Amino acid sequence: MIEERPCDYRSHPVWTDKIRENIFKQAESGKILLGGMGNTMDYPIIFDRIVLDACQVTNPSIDPLREPMELRTFIGKKPRQLDLKYGPGNDVELRTKLVKNLQLETPIMIGHMSYGAISLNSHIAMAKAVSKAGTFMGTGEGGLHEALYPYQDHMIVQVASGRFGVDVNYLDRGAAIEIKIGQGAKPGIGGHLPGEKVCADVSCTRMIPQGSDAISPAPHHDIYSIEDLKQLVRSLKEATEWKKPVFVKIAAVHNVAAIAAGIARSGADAVVIDGFRGGTGAAPSVFRDHVGIPVEAAIAAVDAKLRNQGIRNEVSIIASGGIRQSADVAKVICLGADAVYIGTAALVAMGCRVCGTCYRGLCAWGIATQRPDLVARLNPDEAAQNVGNLIDAWTLELAELMGAAGINSIESLRGNRDRLRGYMLDQTMLDVLDIKSVGA
Repeated sequence: MIEERPCDYRSHPVWTDKIRENIFKQAESGKILLGGMGNTMDYPIIFDRIVLDACQVTNPSIDPLREPMELRTFIGKKPRQLDLKYGPGNDVELRTKLVKNLQLETPIMIGHMSYGAISLNSHIAMAKAVSKAGTFMGTGEGGLHEALYPYQDHMIVQVASGRFGVDVNYLDRGAAIEIKIGQGAKPGIGGHLPGEKVCADVSCTRMIPQGSDAISPAPHHDIYSIEDLKQLVRSLKEATEWKKPVFVKIAAVHNVAAIAAGIARSGADAVVIDGFRGGTGAAPSVFRDHVGIPVEAAIAAVDAKLRNQGIRNEVSIIASGGIRQSADVAKVICLGADAVYIGTAALVAMGCRVCGTCYRGLCAWGIATQRPDLVARLNPDEAAQNVGNLIDAWTLELAELMGAAGINSIESLRGNRDRLRGYMLDQTMLDVLDIKSVGA
């Protein structure tokens, strides 16, 4: 058990206990302070200041127990219009060439957490869960372990700046490919997996020496413009014979809408927006707590920009970073997302206690560790059942929320801001979100 011990510091509104303890640590070590999981600052959570609307008399609600609810979601480019050829009788021929989309039975996916940052048992558990639920999970930038090959049809492989584990076999095995430009927990910087976590299996999967630090540079050294990004998107599609959608993941920052518009024109099929509450195995605390913007505002800005430019159908939007419950899923889809990534929520379902020290490699729950004795504490079958139950429960709740709003299709929920109202939000934020205040 972990118990809080009272500190004997004199209370002060500016020089808080946390600030003083950080100064003590850095005065002693001269090092950058690291932290795991998401942002720990006491910023208001916008999701908690948005409420969902519900139908009453003249526009009755829908009972999901008795009426069909369409939660199937397609991630990828959509045609502007359909070209149909009508034949004799009732024959109709679709002449429009459709681009490959990912088919999700629920708009909930599991985001990218690499093998190395988390254990193989954790990866296997999540892979089993998404396979059963009819959705997908990300590999992270740690390559794809052979134990996950049976679940490859539900895996999204990632190409990050370090290019760990990336070869044509890796690309061919994924159902989709994601180019990671940035991460919500640490926008503008790269990644670092300590050498202590690079065991023999991780070494083989990532294609790096055992015991060596795996350092991802801040930028991709072949991407310095949208044109460069377009070239990598095309290269990945050519390498996989144009059979797989390509996503681009960026951190939520203040010019996120303009960046997303460029990504939509790069040939990518989806853009992932990762908010500043996104989890991580390790990040400099100063970045985790002070850089980036909330996913709620970022998604609203991106959706508005793409609609205003007439290119919303060119790319799907995936929201990530701080999705804690089914209500958050419903709200962020109303703000314009097609689907969501969850990360920390899936780890919590497996037993994670959000202690925030993932980078130490000493996770007592067998999740963020490579020590065999600790990894063995996580039963992948039981963990898979728990993660699957979480996805199923959220999906049921999402159907109930849609029914209460008089909506029977997830497509009708997407970007439907009329279903949202702001509570205790200032006018500037209401304008950014493009929603009305409660009572309006």
